[in-house]
Amino acid sequence: MLSRGQVCVDGEVCVRANHPVRAGSVIEVGSARTVAVKLPYGLEVIYEDDAILVVRKPVNLLTVASAGERERTAYACLRSWLKERNPGQKLFTVHRLDKFASGLLVFAKSETVQARMKTLFSRHDIERRYWAVVEGVVARNQGTIRSYLYEDQMMRMHSTEDARRGKLAVTHYRVLRRLRDVTSLEITLETGRKNQIRAHLSEMGHPIVGDRAYGAPGQRRERAARRGSTPKPAPKPAKDPLKRLGLHAFQLGFAHPVTGKPMLFQTDPPPEFRRYL
Repeated sequence: MLSRGQVCVDGEVCVRANHPVRAGSVIEVGSARTVAVKLPYGLEVIYEDDAILVVRKPVNLLTVASAGERERTAYACLRSWLKERNPGQKLFTVHRLDKFASGLLVFAKSETVQARMKTLFSRHDIERRYWAVVEGVVARNQGTIRSYLYEDQMMRMHSTEDARRGKLAVTHYRVLRRLRDVTSLEITLETGRKNQIRAHLSEMGHPIVGDRAYGAPGQRRERAARRGSTPKPAPKPAKDPLKRLGLHAFQLGFAHPVTGKPMLFQTDPPPEFRRYL
């Protein structure tokens, strides 16, 4: 029952038999449960137990701190929320989601669990699926993009055939719907490199709508920088029908790092995506 998430202590799913309890603790045994807690900035906790947290990150929220923003992040928000209930509780990052994308993220509650989860990611034993709305009409119903990605001085990712220069990146795509000038895709990641989906789709000739870095305007800025000229302020993307980056991580699956139980999480599409899916 523990391994199936059917035991809760004080409202939280418990997966360990040696979970500490105290006088006054409320223990519930019954159907498997998940939690749905809304936090600041639009962050939402959709599952929690002794080992992991799975959350839905909104668009325009960093996963972790950057040089320009340290407080308004998914990590800072979750850590503050956990410490309100348990001052000694720690939180560890497992993977990241781009600030301009939305969707599912998993965090670990201990270094041991973090290490186990990172091993799953390094082995590609994680199921990750995204919805992407891209510019133009994609001709093939499905395909695979495979290259070695490297980062330039402007922190942009590019493909190369030289395995010594970059890291292997593999992206699978499937057409969901074709509209007049955009296409909706389901993306499955085999690897998880920085900006992998954005770079691969842009190099395929179908950048994600609303992408200021890898869309056509972003590419012009990069060419200007390489020529030594001063790039203009960030223009609007070529197509921006969603008024945001058209990328959402809708599915995340993995074996639980403590119990080994298969876990699969899925979200509904954001409202702005619905007419394109």
